[in-house]
Amino acid sequence: MSTANNLPKKDGEFLSTLARGLSVLRAFTKERPEMTLSEVAAATDLNAAVARRCLNTLVALGYVGKEGRLFLLTPEVMGFASAFLESMNLEEVVRPYLQKVRDITGDSTSLVVLSNFDILYLVHVSTNRKVRLVAGFGTRFPAYPTSLGRVLLAYQSPEVIDEYFEQVELKELTSKTVTSEKKLRKILRDVRNNGFASIQDELDYGIVSVAVPVLGPDGEILAAINCSTATTRINQEAMVDARLPELRSAAGKIESELNRYPILIHSIQGSTN
Repeated sequence: MSTANNLPKKDGEFLSTLARGLSVLRAFTKERPEMTLSEVAAATDLNAAVARRCLNTLVALGYVGKEGRLFLLTPEVMGFASAFLESMNLEEVVRPYLQKVRDITGDSTSLVVLSNFDILYLVHVSTNRKVRLVAGFGTRFPAYPTSLGRVLLAYQSPEVIDEYFEQVELKELTSKTVTSEKKLRKILRDVRNNGFASIQDELDYGIVSVAVPVLGPDGEILAAINCSTATTRINQEAMVDARLPELRSAAGKIESELNRYPILIHSIQGSTN
């Protein structure tokens, strides 16, 4: 959870130059698809000279393109995602169980991990229904207003939760979004005690969801899975009652499958370190 100029202290094996270059790649988002040099420097907390060298290197390697004064990502960056998908069989392991939940409930289902302040989608099974927010592999949403994010945060150590609230910006995304740190901390305690989280109209209006944890062999949090649908179909209370048994069953089966593939567990754990 650090900016490029506030990198964690590492030993002599840590390449701060590489870290800064990666921070430049990650600075481009849906809200910032194109940026000038000064905008990249501001987004990454890098000085202009360092940002320029990073951008010029990434342009030379083909990961960043340039149009006039604007920089933008190129499709070449998808190679990183392709390498993960090809080297790990997470999709094959998880999708059948999410697909079954989707078929039974008619809801979209997903598996995500915690990535800094966000949830990061690794597997998503959608429905044919029109939804306001579209998710897929690599999609990110803030953790605090989502059922998935609250599950992932609730199972972290007190130190990680403290660091999260010290650095995250709690924005009101709808009139229902909880942005009080005190209230969110209580919600996280309740989630940990109850073993699930649910939200309605907090990430966006008209969305209701419920999520449960996927735990590793030592009880550590690996990921979270959820059901998500429109409030026109079901309300929050009914969603929890109807979906929780299916989600818990699916989570247990996914945990058993992951135990057969230690490399997947190590990969998922590595994404959250």
